[in-house]
Amino acid sequence: MISAYEQMLVDAGFGPVAGADEAGRGACAGPLVAAAVVLSPDPQLAIPGLNDSKALSPARRDRMFPQILRYALAVDWVVVQAGECDRLGVQAANLGALKQAVAQLSGAGVRPGFAIIDGFPVEGLECPSLGMWKGDQVVQCVAAASIVAKVTRDRIMNDLDVVFPGYGFAQHKGYVTAYHQRQLELLGPCPQHRMSYGNVVRTTRVGGS
Repeated sequence: MISAYEQMLVDAGFGPVAGADEAGRGACAGPLVAAAVVLSPDPQLAIPGLNDSKALSPARRDRMFPQILRYALAVDWVVVQAGECDRLGVQAANLGALKQAVAQLSGAGVRPGFAIIDGFPVEGLECPSLGMWKGDQVVQCVAAASIVAKVTRDRIMNDLDVVFPGYGFAQHKGYVTAYHQRQLELLGPCPQHRMSYGNVVRTTRVGGS
């Protein structure tokens, strides 16, 4: 099931409509993940309860993730590693990943006629697009993309918690918390920390490696 925004665009001849969102932009460790989703307009393929991923519990997101993969017309995502976020700058990495995620939908067999991006406009897409503030709260395909990006990134961070124990990645998912900062100052940054972030850089001067 698609939202009124998507239906309006489809009725105007701009379908199918892709939604795109990211997870991890504000984290100081781990990758940034951008996802893009095209939902089916068929009511029989509706996914009940789609919402901004931040408004859903982890268990609810995990339940909805396979439903999105099953019932959406197309789903794709891009993972930008921490070092690449440092090299490009997080804003450029974010916009580039969103652009790539939307472009990859065509490779999955669905060429978007329009794209709605959560928050920021993205230049250079092969279709018309709109950056919509809090789009993940009002547009179903953007909400679906936010869930895909969040679940994908959370699973990556759970795996990194095993590879780099001690930081608590499975709990805070690489975002800055009091515990994360204490452990960062105690252990120093690991290869998954973003060295362009001030709170990480400071730890290299406070006994970290």
